[in-house]
Amino acid sequence: MSEREVVHYAVEDGIAVITIDNPPVNALGAGVTEGIIAGVDKAEADPAVQALVLIGAGRSFIAGADIRRFGTKREQPTRRSYDALDQCSKPVVAAIHGFALGGGLENALSCTWRIAVPSAKVGLPEVLIGVIPGGGGTQRLPRLIGAKPALEMIVSGRHVPAPEAKALGIIDELVEGDLRTAALAFARAKAGAGLRRISDQPPASAEPGLFEAQRKAIARKARGQPAPFAAIAAVEAACTLPCAEGLVEERRLFSTLENSPEARALRYAFFAEREVAKLPQLPKETKAAEVKTAAVVGAGTMGGGIAMSFADSGLPVKLMDATQEALDRGMERIRANYAVSVKRGSLTQAEMDKRLALIDPVAGYEAIADCDAVIEAVFEQMAVKQEVFAKLDAVMKPGALLFTNSSALDIDTIAASTKRPEAVAGTHFFAPANVMKLFEVVEGSKTAPETLAAGMKLGRAIGKVSAYAGNCDGFVANRSRIPFGLEQNLMVEEGARPEQIDRVMVNFGYPMGPFAVNDLSGLDVNYMTRKRRAAADPNYRKWPVADRIVEMGRKGQKTGAGWYRYEPGDRTPHPDPIVDQIATEVAAELGIEQKAFSDEEILHRLLFASLNEACKILAEGKALRASDIDVMWLNGFGFPRYRGGLMFWADEIGAEAVYNQVAAWHQRYGARWAPAPLLREIAEAGGKFREAKAPALR
Repeated sequence: MSEREVVHYAVEDGIAVITIDNPPVNALGAGVTEGIIAGVDKAEADPAVQALVLIGAGRSFIAGADIRRFGTKREQPTRRSYDALDQCSKPVVAAIHGFALGGGLENALSCTWRIAVPSAKVGLPEVLIGVIPGGGGTQRLPRLIGAKPALEMIVSGRHVPAPEAKALGIIDELVEGDLRTAALAFARAKAGAGLRRISDQPPASAEPGLFEAQRKAIARKARGQPAPFAAIAAVEAACTLPCAEGLVEERRLFSTLENSPEARALRYAFFAEREVAKLPQLPKETKAAEVKTAAVVGAGTMGGGIAMSFADSGLPVKLMDATQEALDRGMERIRANYAVSVKRGSLTQAEMDKRLALIDPVAGYEAIADCDAVIEAVFEQMAVKQEVFAKLDAVMKPGALLFTNSSALDIDTIAASTKRPEAVAGTHFFAPANVMKLFEVVEGSKTAPETLAAGMKLGRAIGKVSAYAGNCDGFVANRSRIPFGLEQNLMVEEGARPEQIDRVMVNFGYPMGPFAVNDLSGLDVNYMTRKRRAAADPNYRKWPVADRIVEMGRKGQKTGAGWYRYEPGDRTPHPDPIVDQIATEVAAELGIEQKAFSDEEILHRLLFASLNEACKILAEGKALRASDIDVMWLNGFGFPRYRGGLMFWADEIGAEAVYNQVAAWHQRYGARWAPAPLLREIAEAGGKFREAKAPALR
């Protein structure tokens, strides 16, 4: 038992109440399981107790297991809380509020009855951290609601709202008002009603071909991840084995996954996304400025996506553009995007209408003057942004926050266009803004702590993962990705084909290859960025193949050709001999001898280049933690989550091996591959990239 009592026991009018009190979310940490078992045993031994209630204190029922204990050496208990609840000779009512996830729902499924408040959510999200339910969830849930809906819940890991859970049969009753009072009344009513253990039910029934169909359905999305397939196997066992034998098979499958590379990477990602929210450099007394009303300036693709992010989170937002024509075009694009979701079935028409109503198209700066915050999302040119910020400074109310969605431009130069540089920060969305989770919050030299904190808070409010970045060209995410893009293009000059590079990265786990992504995003935007950088840096290494493709009018999918060619109405990329011809011509002009590439060389050229740059970024203090960079790659660039992130993945290879290869390429390719001092330091110390921090945090 832990020193603090994390489970309380009380008896009220013949009902034993077992209360989990392990803040903040009542995770099944040390002492909780033991406390539940002790409470059940007390109730069993007390003849005055007629029924039991299992309930959570604070804001949740049980939000799951303590993930920090996964993968550690720990003694396996001979008896678990699931067993004690399941075998209790008296009715047990699980009273659910907040979350009942993972082990929380499994404990509830071990009870006789389940009631919940309408706002509660339940689920078995273990696949999201690389394992499967290990407390009977894969055996009890199919027996309770049927194999098909149970399979969908377990394989997706989604959180199910209480009303839906009631319709499925997981929840027996939804209750309003005080949950404890309702639970006591429900328990008294069921005290003499007998038991109905899920474990006593026969194997669940499944329609023919269900499991094979599910395996095929997830084959592409879940490639490289054993947990979803193990989840299918476990539910299949629930349809063929008695519950006791199924529980043994579930535990066996869980044990094979717990220490797998994928599970370790997913657990790391889970904790990294919680750590990224912390800004230790801010004074402890810092309070984030309140943002109750917001506006977006610029109704183009990015501005519209930002507005949708607000609406998708239930927050009203004003959308402004310079002309009514641009505003109308932007709103039409937003409607079309939502209509696609309705057509696919991921959104109802009523939900679409509700979200559209939250986006208020307005004309002129005066219409947004009273907003607490405004996000500028106009074209990525400094002069254009400076003009917008000067106008915002003139009309926005005192105390309003001025954010820029710039992906690379200097925040201080933008802020200098105003008389309130302390209220200016970067809030960099990633395309498409309404889909991608990363929200890079960039601190200028004069950004106030309250402004920075408000930016981080705003990102979380609209469902994003907020991550800090210092002010530099490209900030953290894009700056660390630039070497990837450079090597991607240089390897084409050297003889690699776009389709081979894309295949390597898709096999690694990316949803799309980098050249296909470039075509999807549009090649002209990066073309303008390269022109800007080339003008500013005489040593800038140009991308002549990419430049010539754009200058031929090939801007990607929107023009029917880019790195690939596209048939009308079809987004399938087809390799194009024209691109090969351009690459061959450029190589000849530059005196580059073309060669064949191995898949490993392609993978390492791309990722080691970015890793080396990430080490420079950390040493400069532009990123706080290596794990923050991993979060950015996971949520901004589609890096495969089951590989943990760029820095975590490199640790699996080893710092010394990475350094030796970077040093070898430095000798071969020159200055751009010079090993970062931090990279060398970590390699010589036998350290871990994932543990690296900015100098101020060491």
